[in-house]
Amino acid sequence: MKTKTLTTSRKPAPSKFATDAERWNAIVQRDSQADGKFYYSVKTTGVYCRPSCAARLALRKNVAFHDSCAAAERVGFRACKRCQPNGRALAEEYAAKVAAACRAIETAEETPGLDALAKAAAMSKFHFHRVFRKITGLTPKAYSKAHRAERMRKELPKRNTVTEAIYGAGFNSNGRFYAESAQMLGMKANNYRRGGAGEAIRFAVGECSLGSILVAASAKGVCAISLGDEPDKLVKDLQDSFSNAQLIGGDQEFEQVVARVVGFVEAPRVGLDLPLDVRGTAFQRRVWKALRDIPAGATTSYTDIAKRIGSPGAVRAVAGACASNPIAVAIPCHRVLRNDGHLSGYRWGVERKRALLGKERGA
Repeated sequence: MKTKTLTTSRKPAPSKFATDAERWNAIVQRDSQADGKFYYSVKTTGVYCRPSCAARLALRKNVAFHDSCAAAERVGFRACKRCQPNGRALAEEYAAKVAAACRAIETAEETPGLDALAKAAAMSKFHFHRVFRKITGLTPKAYSKAHRAERMRKELPKRNTVTEAIYGAGFNSNGRFYAESAQMLGMKANNYRRGGAGEAIRFAVGECSLGSILVAASAKGVCAISLGDEPDKLVKDLQDSFSNAQLIGGDQEFEQVVARVVGFVEAPRVGLDLPLDVRGTAFQRRVWKALRDIPAGATTSYTDIAKRIGSPGAVRAVAGACASNPIAVAIPCHRVLRNDGHLSGYRWGVERKRALLGKERGA
């Protein structure tokens, strides 16, 4: 099969917020992604702030930019009491509290209630619930269910019976599990225990400017998008991932789904509004949720993602979650760069990563 040649330009990715225009725009937008990248001072008030500060927008002529708090303080500015730029970023504080709540949910014998989680975070129930959902993409209750489902998926293949797996995963009764089992596993427990036997996965292979593209979907939503040069290899990889599922070649209706994904690859700013069937550990899902929050045309680093999910020491684990992402472009792991702004590995090839970013930037 004829393969497509990708552009191999190796220009380094430009640093975000490097110019005064970009910095001023970040202040106008109150862009929290700029926090820590630079600070700004206002000569009429004598204070300096984070770019995301909610204070009234100053006139551009009164604003100066600084690379650090120390630089702003050396020329006589004092820290804003509202955004506290010389303290811990509020977003980081929230992320750390949510990460602690996630660990509490994951390690508890009995799932802690919203009251207990909010109290431990020193927040009101309403505020904690809203912050938790914003960071993880799930409510605390849904996160707890997702974690329990993850434990159940691990227990089922290694137990002799479904009942043993139920208690091994921490359920107190069969009834409580079976009330949630279909939604939790996507199929009957016995089918899951047999490796997904009976689950139907539709798929089709198309062509785009990046080569061949495979799209697969369960009854819940798109569960795989893969890129490559050899269609047969993409199909084989899908078979390996869903070894006991029933793979069904896509009909004309499903090919329209593939066409929408191809259209998104070629023009990423149009967006992709398709349901996803995201399958991964609780940690991977937190990372993938953070990736989906990165807008087209923007990039971030593995370190920033680790901080955003409240696990600043888990940079390598974040990189691993990006590498194991099964849904290319819809979960945009290509928007994550090294700390120095250069491209790093990409499951479907660094040149495809470069090409995707070029399309998003209008290059």
